[in-house]
Amino acid sequence: MTRPVTVVLLICCAWLSAGCATVSLGQVGGAQFAVVGAPASPLRLAYSQSGEGSPVVLIHGFGANSYTWRHLAPILALNHKVYAVDLKGYGKSDKPLDENYSLQDQAALVADFIKKRRLRDVTLVGHSFGGGVALMLALDKRPAIRSRVKRLVLLDTIAYPQKIPIFFGILRTPLVGQVSQSVLPPEFQARAALRIAYLDDSKITKRDVAAYAQPLHSDGAKHALIQTAKQIVPDNLGMLADRYKSIRLPTLILWCPADKIVPIAIGRRLHEDLPNSTFQVIRGCGHLPHEERPLATARAIQAFLNRH
Repeated sequence: MTRPVTVVLLICCAWLSAGCATVSLGQVGGAQFAVVGAPASPLRLAYSQSGEGSPVVLIHGFGANSYTWRHLAPILALNHKVYAVDLKGYGKSDKPLDENYSLQDQAALVADFIKKRRLRDVTLVGHSFGGGVALMLALDKRPAIRSRVKRLVLLDTIAYPQKIPIFFGILRTPLVGQVSQSVLPPEFQARAALRIAYLDDSKITKRDVAAYAQPLHSDGAKHALIQTAKQIVPDNLGMLADRYKSIRLPTLILWCPADKIVPIAIGRRLHEDLPNSTFQVIRGCGHLPHEERPLATARAIQAFLNRH
């Protein structure tokens, strides 16, 4: 077997093993833009908003964007003002070719978004990588953030050092990461990833595949995936996890028992560490409860918000 064929086969296997690692991009509603970051290097974050009431900020996972909230956001908007934000490098947000794509980098931009929009009494809803971003915000000691963020909802979120899919290793490898983004068609990448992320892949539509694949045609989006993969498990994540016990915010932790990406044991451990948390299982889903079981997920979140 020739070397190029071997590389392609390895990349294909990696995509199939990666779960939601490539669940990519789309958009909920019309995009607006907020300028965040340092004045010397401003960055536009795309977001959509709907509904009225106390604010709920939705933070998507690795490779995703606000398209992932297409089912959940309209339900929550019946009682709340919902902001679905595209993280830096994803969706319609700016995609600079720098290296600042860590959990802390993204959390700082979301914090700036919350301040710029003058949001108070905020509920953060984070999925997977976005849940990690939400945890970083909850650990932020600055009064301007602590006074605004009041509740957390964490969906199948990264939280502790864990075994990561082989795909991340390939993205982190010089040259091979770039090859993996150029050899395989984005539509193949998106469908393969969704099949692992979903428990019932019959729910995956052509529209979903197209929406998740479209931004992967952008060099900036490919760069963002590679840089995020390199930093998705921070070297100091263990030390950060030791601080979870200091988070006193009311927290709802939702998990799919069939999650192949972030196992349910992570959720149970997080529940033990967060002193004011509730843990609930959403059955009939893989890594994406808000996509496969949006009504059950929305009911759980609304019941939690009604209590707090």
